[in-house]
Amino acid sequence: MTMADTKRKPTYPIVPDLRDYLTAYNRETELPLVYEDLKGFRESIPLHDAKGRDTLWETVIYDPEEMRRLNRDLTEIYAVLKVDGDLSVMQHLYVDRVDFCTFGNSHPFRIRIVNSYNDNQDYYYVKKADASRVYGLELEHLLSPNRINYLTCGTNLVEEHISGIPGDVFIDEWLHSERLNPVRVAKELVKFNERCFIRLLGDMRSYNFVVDVTPDFEGVQVRIRCMDFDQQSYDGRKNFYLPQFFKENSQLAVYCMERLNRTTALQYQREEQALIYRRLQISRERLGRLLAVMGDDAIAPPENVGALGDSLAEHYGNPAFRNCSSMGELVAESLETLSRNVRRHDTDTAKPVFDFR
Repeated sequence: MTMADTKRKPTYPIVPDLRDYLTAYNRETELPLVYEDLKGFRESIPLHDAKGRDTLWETVIYDPEEMRRLNRDLTEIYAVLKVDGDLSVMQHLYVDRVDFCTFGNSHPFRIRIVNSYNDNQDYYYVKKADASRVYGLELEHLLSPNRINYLTCGTNLVEEHISGIPGDVFIDEWLHSERLNPVRVAKELVKFNERCFIRLLGDMRSYNFVVDVTPDFEGVQVRIRCMDFDQQSYDGRKNFYLPQFFKENSQLAVYCMERLNRTTALQYQREEQALIYRRLQISRERLGRLLAVMGDDAIAPPENVGALGDSLAEHYGNPAFRNCSSMGELVAESLETLSRNVRRHDTDTAKPVFDFR
């Protein structure tokens, strides 16, 4: 089964209650530059990768005087993001390049920062703020094994770079590498699939996630990390929240099915559910406040909420999903269902994430 392309979703503003949440947890801050300031470039040049392929990014060029101002302000933003604004340890950094992408929803600017002492480089992104993305970033920070560093300023969003091999590149060039343990790769896909589904993060096609490859004392470990959160709890189709169903991920899904049997896959699925439950317990107060705000925020059309609620009710055998009136309430019910099942070690409601032969 494959997933059809999704229509571009609208951008949802950050409502006052969400702004209060962001302020309370030190996500909202003043910045010397906003997204609109970066749109004054005079020309752009297509950016290609090392093999000459179009990256869908364009390197933008500013007037020299404007670039000097941008270099100062963008370096300061990097300091705010990384070291709480301490410029004393950032004097040797400079902005080497600014890239712009019109592909996708957020139309981000990507800033490349370089250390003049050793030429080490880092990236961060400046985007227009979207409430859907902010909810996605927060849920990733609280419920996944990954910490997420980002800031908001009014209608602006700044995110640090998430390192890893782009999913499509990993599938084409790494998936069948002898350096990787096939079972470890398959296990991580099962766990990633479960994380996305539980917190209702959609559109995890191969170009919307990265694979972090880490050498270990016995072989290589892999972790799949989301890098695009625009489709947090928007679509009404259940399978949109299961990465296995996108045609872009089909090779990865088949790879998994060929290497795991149903019993082992269910084991890994339950392991991830238990880990999410533990993270939920640790961050219960903060997560509760976030879900309360999200529950009152209209970040999807009512018909999408109804369709997804019906599908989840059928999937879990839980009619409570049909009573949810917002995507935030659906996420909360999903987490509550998870919690009940983990507490009582309920395996009857565990659904296999792949149909094994």
